[in-house]
Amino acid sequence: MRGRREERIEAAVDHGAAAVLGGAVAYVGFELLREWLALPQLAGAAATAGALTFLLAARLLRRVQPQAASFDFPVFRMADLELAEADELLLTEQVELLLTDADRLKPQRTAEEELVLNDILAKLGPESSVVRLFDPAATPTPGQLQSRVDQYLSEGSPGSPGSDASQALYDALAELRRSLR
Repeated sequence: MRGRREERIEAAVDHGAAAVLGGAVAYVGFELLREWLALPQLAGAAATAGALTFLLAARLLRRVQPQAASFDFPVFRMADLELAEADELLLTEQVELLLTDADRLKPQRTAEEELVLNDILAKLGPESSVVRLFDPAATPTPGQLQSRVDQYLSEGSPGSPGSDASQALYDALAELRRSLR
């Protein structure tokens, strides 16, 4: 059983396909007859060819009937299960599970295969460009940090708002104006 909505959608798709074909035939007819016909007759001939193609294609597409969907599903048979009394592992029982070498994913490494990680930062000299993020000797103490901050705030930086360079900027702009005149 088919719904009306599906039929309307299929009819719209059929009409759209027929319209595209009719438009293509009209364009080809227009281009082919351009040299032999004047514009009014050319437009009429191309439109007539496109309309006839549209009607013919729409009728042919309307005659095509969709086939009913057929899905062949194999018959599913339930397997006969034999439910025997299984030896269950209950959570109330304490059972010791032993792993053997066959149960392990990777065999244990021997002393010769052991991976040793060396700290290469200990061998680098002071001229090295390697950043030592967690070197305890290079990390300042809280007192040293406080003294650095206090020194920075007391001296002031060259671009800090404390230094007033507006007069120097005004003088430089005035000198530039004089040189442009």
